[in-house]
This record gives sequence, structure tokens and C-alpha cells, in this order.
Amino acid sequence: MTACIVGWAHSRFGKLEGETLEGMITKVAAEALDHAGIGAEDVDEIVLGHFNAGFSPQDFTASLVLQTDDRLRFKPATRVENACATGSAAVRQGIRALESNAARVVLVVGVEQMTTTPGPEIGRNLLKASYLPEDGDTPAGFAGVFGKIAQAYFQRHGDQSDALAMIAAKNHRNGVENPYAQMRKDLGFDFCRQESEKNPYVAGPLKRTDCSLVSDGAAALVLADADTALRMRRAVAFRANEHVQDFLPMSKRDILLFEGCEQAWERALRKAGVTLADLSFVETHDCFTIAELIEYEAMGLARRGEGANLAMEGYTAKDGKLPVNPSGGLKSKGHPIGATGVSMHVLSAMQLVGEAGGMQVPGARLGGVFNMGGAAVANYVSILDRIR
Repeated sequence: MTACIVGWAHSRFGKLEGETLEGMITKVAAEALDHAGIGAEDVDEIVLGHFNAGFSPQDFTASLVLQTDDRLRFKPATRVENACATGSAAVRQGIRALESNAARVVLVVGVEQMTTTPGPEIGRNLLKASYLPEDGDTPAGFAGVFGKIAQAYFQRHGDQSDALAMIAAKNHRNGVENPYAQMRKDLGFDFCRQESEKNPYVAGPLKRTDCSLVSDGAAALVLADADTALRMRRAVAFRANEHVQDFLPMSKRDILLFEGCEQAWERALRKAGVTLADLSFVETHDCFTIAELIEYEAMGLARRGEGANLAMEGYTAKDGKLPVNPSGGLKSKGHPIGATGVSMHVLSAMQLVGEAGGMQVPGARLGGVFNMGGAAVANYVSILDRIR
């Protein structure tokens, strides 16, 4: 194990009125350095995850991290982007800098400001994460893309509306305990299951409660090599960190298999030398409830078409055999695109050092993270283990 998480910070997610992109970046960057117990002068490299795609007029943002502290001036800083997996792409870039011995300490920040953008533009911006020649005219934007995926899944495996509602209810229930979450309200199964004025259909069989939230927010990590990390206050090691990229057009693959997700999990578990049964929890990418359902199958928890059983039987509940999204996931926490992957790693590290408060999974020892860009196009899996 080469890379470790040694400090972190997380803003509240939601409609953050009065906040600026720069302000969110500098706040979490400063807090993460303080949490790690180091100064800006100790940072060797900076990586910023920022999707943008039209959300911010400022499109050259890597150097905004330097506004945190003048001592960051002249440090190498790079912005990375990989759709909804932008945050995990930034984390991986930081890990690779450590593995190549190009850096000893890396500051990783993920950020997005979405709510200042008018609604129709938000849909158009998000749809840019699909293959435009095939999906560029999809009604309801990216929700429409996943609405088509849900409809196809229902056609192949039967109506799974109960399971989707159970996943939504689970994640909203978990999110009540997440102080950073945009929506801290236990909506219950019945509300998530029934169409209503407050929960209308959005795309295909997906209702509003099946869709993640439009959010502003930021999160930051301090990464260090293992030798350095063992001299610091805390250290959560990457037993594995894998990235698998798949075709962008859904027409070139069976979209109901999420094969890139499957490959990423297989590689990460093999590299870490563990199985799913060894994990204490998983933070997975529930941009839509149908995504979490298919991810159960792609990661190997259930056979194809049988993921609904896990949701209905409570297997993935916080008190179940393998808690999935004890943070509330994107569904409750919110989904500021560039921040999401960094957030998932922050919340997982908090679990492993016993600092997750009401979100805490008792005795958490090994965590898994899956962050996805597009419709299972960019796939990142991390296996995390506390070593200090």
C-alpha cells in the first residue's frame, strides 16, 4: 500500500446561497490541511476535481486552490474531469503521483456549484455526460437516460418499483444522520413507492425520489505515502484503487450489465486480496436508484436480475449484512458532480477511524467505494483500510 488518506474536510451539500466556487474550494482545502496537522508548505502537488460543463463561467479552476494559502504558490496544480466520477479521478491522480514518487503529500479537492444554473441548463449540462449523437435529444436529460435503463431492466427482469422505493427509503433514512446531507428527512417506503404531487414520475418508471439531488458542495483529502502517513495523526490506506473505462455509446454494450463496474470491482478485490464478505460497508454511486440496484449485481452481491432481493430483505440496510450508503448516498446527501467522489472517500475514511457520528457502522474495518461517471462509463473502485 503506497497511498493513505491522512486528513479531510467536507462542506454541507445543497443550495449554498452566498457561496462562491472559490470560497468552497479554499474552505475545504484549509480545513483538510488543518485536519491532517500539516501546513501548506508540506504539500507537493494539488489535484482539483471539477466537472463544470457549463455550471461555472470560470472554467480554468486548478489555481483557485492556491488562494487557500500563499505558500501553495508555485506548487503543481491540475484540474481533472471524468463526468460524475470526476472526484475519484482526482483521487486517483493523487495516488499515482505518490506511487511514482513524484510527491510525498498531495492535496485533492472536489467541487461543484450547480444550483445557480437555471433548471433547463442543468439538464443540458448533465446530458453532456452521455453520448450526444445517440442520447443528445433525450427528454428529461440524464434522468431520461437512466429512465430508459430502468425501463429496459423492468422489461428483462420484471417491475422492480418496490425495490427502487426501498433503496430510496433506505438512503433517505440513512441521510438523516449525515450532517453534510442536502436532504435529512426519512421519507419512508410508502412515500417513495407512490406517485404523488410531491413525488411525480420524472422519466420512465423513475419518480422524483429515484433521482439524486442538484447540489453545491466541496470536499477535500490530504493523501500521503505510507511512510509519511504512519507518522501522522491518522492513516487510512488504499488497499486497492482501480479505474476501468468503458465505451461511451450505450449501443456498443449491454447497458443492464454495468460491465465496467463489474471489472473495476473484480480488479480491486483481487488486488486487495479480499472478498465482498470482508467489507464492513460500501459507498456506491446511486445517482438514480436503478443504478444502485444494478450495481448490487455488477459488484457480485447478487445474480443478474436478483438485486431487488437484497433491497427488499434489508441486506444492504445500515443494520444489514453489508450496509450500502450508510451516508445516505447521492440520493440523500446530494450530488455536486466534481465533489462526489472525494466526498465518498472522506465519508468512508470517517467510518474507518470511528468518526462518522450517527452514520457510524459499528466496528467498521474495511470499506469499499464505487464512483461512476456517465452510464457506467468511468468506473472507480477503492478498498480502504485503517492502518493508524
